[in-house]
Amino acid sequence: MKKLLVLCLVLFTLIGCNEKGPKIPVYAWTGGPGDATDKELLEKFNDFKDKGIDGLMFNGGHDPATYKRVGALVKKAGMDFHAWIPTMVQGENPKISKDLYAHNRNGESAWDKPAYVDYYKFLCPNKEGTYDFLAELYGSVAAVDEIDGMHLDYIRFPDVILAEGLWDKYGLVMDQEFPEYDYCYCDKCTSDFKEKTGIAIKEVADASQVQEWKQFRYDLITKMVGRLAKVVHKEEKEINAAVFPGPSIAKKLVRQEWNKWDLDAVYPMNYNDFYLKGPEWVGAVVNEEVRAVNGLKPIYSGLFICPNPDNKTKENDPENHGLLPSEIGTAIRTSMENGAAGICLFTPERMKPAHWEAFEKAIYTDYSEK
Repeated sequence: MKKLLVLCLVLFTLIGCNEKGPKIPVYAWTGGPGDATDKELLEKFNDFKDKGIDGLMFNGGHDPATYKRVGALVKKAGMDFHAWIPTMVQGENPKISKDLYAHNRNGESAWDKPAYVDYYKFLCPNKEGTYDFLAELYGSVAAVDEIDGMHLDYIRFPDVILAEGLWDKYGLVMDQEFPEYDYCYCDKCTSDFKEKTGIAIKEVADASQVQEWKQFRYDLITKMVGRLAKVVHKEEKEINAAVFPGPSIAKKLVRQEWNKWDLDAVYPMNYNDFYLKGPEWVGAVVNEEVRAVNGLKPIYSGLFICPNPDNKTKENDPENHGLLPSEIGTAIRTSMENGAAGICLFTPERMKPAHWEAFEKAIYTDYSEK
């Protein structure tokens, strides 16, 4: 009897040491594979899994073979695998005609004169050739057995207004919709809009005040998502997307009315520093996001990590800002208390040991009764 009690005590101790309690779902944006070997990739993925990450949004280009190779290793590590592929932003590609790129209010093509940065070469979502290209791309990758889902990114127009935290970086004060950042005014968009509403938008004194024109462009993106969802669902895979917060902010800045999209899950990029807000703001915006979809779709709160916490106050570029180790717990807690299904890290590579320590404590907390 005494031996039995000792054995039970040992088993109880071992179980207790290994059991951390309930864990919230955690995803992460990452990419590659670059020159990494299978062994190196597997070690990395095992490390992510051990740290509490359940699935990856993996940016690996357009080749299905890359996703098959990497996906097998992610699966071996015990994580979900989603292909993270930009949608409307596309660089030079023999499959894409130059006339598929969007035009701003000045009539300039995003191919010839992209807004803000060179890679902002946005396609027009109103061109059938755009859909044809994307349907073939997403369909071919979704057909890979190792894929669990397709993760849309840049499924939007260019930022007609930048997040305020970026204004200084680009030397702009964006208190209105300036024509060089306002898309799309190609002949097809403007003629289709006139046929639908009777409004010749190029002749309007201030197009930014025409609500029907805003809604027309929201609907173009919504329609594209719906069509791509059919392509992905045909392969019996999930479809989800990285979106701007809100959707109040998303609508204002990039024409995303994502609460109407046919998605299986939503990953809002709740990057508080971009909006000059503290970590507690994340919870407030998650509250809006959950209500926007009536709690019918999971919201995974995207968190932007500071890669060099010691230099944050000295760093001028907000893209090198982000959550400090002392802030990540607040961002996770407020996300979960306001109805998020889980979180998504941008990126695990930016996390420092102090981040991981605070992260582990936060993800093994029960928020169900908060």
